[in-house]
Amino acid sequence: MDKASRLEKMLPNGKGLWIPIDHGLSDYPNPGLENTESLIRELIDAKVDVIVAQKGLVSHFSHLCEGTQTSMVIHLSASTRHGGGDSSRKVLVGDASEILNRGGIGASAQVNIGTPGEAEMLEALGKVTTDSHHIGLPVLGMVYARGPNLNPVPGDKTQGVAQAARVAFEIGCDVAKTTWTGDSESFKQVTSAAPIPMLVAGGPNNGDTRSVLLMVEKAMEAGASGVCMGRQVFAHQDPFKMATALRRIIHDGSTATEAADEFDF
Repeated sequence: MDKASRLEKMLPNGKGLWIPIDHGLSDYPNPGLENTESLIRELIDAKVDVIVAQKGLVSHFSHLCEGTQTSMVIHLSASTRHGGGDSSRKVLVGDASEILNRGGIGASAQVNIGTPGEAEMLEALGKVTTDSHHIGLPVLGMVYARGPNLNPVPGDKTQGVAQAARVAFEIGCDVAKTTWTGDSESFKQVTSAAPIPMLVAGGPNNGDTRSVLLMVEKAMEAGASGVCMGRQVFAHQDPFKMATALRRIIHDGSTATEAADEFDF
């Protein structure tokens, strides 16, 4: 399978329902991740396109995806809650060369721009895109505008989020994970910042399913290509229903209200 074929499987018709479950490395116990195999089976049954996870988890569970439309992407960045002032600095804990053998279809790495250690994180993401380029692997860039050194361009309504998307593109990522900026007008600036698919993040689970679905509907209207949403799904009281509701909006064109009503949210 070449890179274009991998991207088509990950983003059928250019749209993606991606669920990251890499959170257990940085924080554990983590609600929803206690029974990982059961969760993965639910996500596969919901026909999510991609599950993003750390390499050990992919090695252990990628066989569950065989013969399904769900693929696994290996997240190569890591830090833990115990890192103190260094906890936002992500380091590489893997290499693109091991992804296929472990059952993955692509790579993922994270940069927190505005955070101490930004330069090293940029260098690490650049290494991932270079190594992946040579073997035909797509790369997801989780680039976030956060940290005490964040210095947005004056007048930037996105507060650095558009630049984060641009960083992912310019450093060689094929897909970017971005954050919702609060309104459609500013989010359009994010999705127009680079000609690669933008997947919107979900953030902490606040229990308000309808507001999350409405945000996804607005993001799609503003040019998003889907979601890369973890805690809103795996920490939901019914991950299968939540993932399927997201699928209705992303792939089937349903409104947030239609998706919420279908599953009694």
